[in-house]
Amino acid sequence: VTGASFVVFNGALKTSSGFLAKSSIVEDGLMVQITREMMESLCQALRDKKDFKITCGKMDTRDTKEYVDICWVEDEEKTNKG
Repeated sequence: VTGASFVVFNGALKTSSGFLAKSSIVEDGLMVQITREMMESLCQALRDKKDFKITCGKMDTRDTKEYVDICWVEDEEKTNKG
């Protein structure tokens, strides 16, 4: 689990790169590189207020993957106020 001050979603990842998606820590935030198609799905999920999961890592390996989960919560009292 990584805490971040901000998240940047970059929809310019090419499918020919061999990655499902890539995540990296940038200063005190998180940058997630995704394909254009996944960006469209993410935007629709945000409009619909639906949870969304991004799997990061190489397409052709069985290595442990990283996940970026976008989750909507009902009770804001239990979320980080910072």
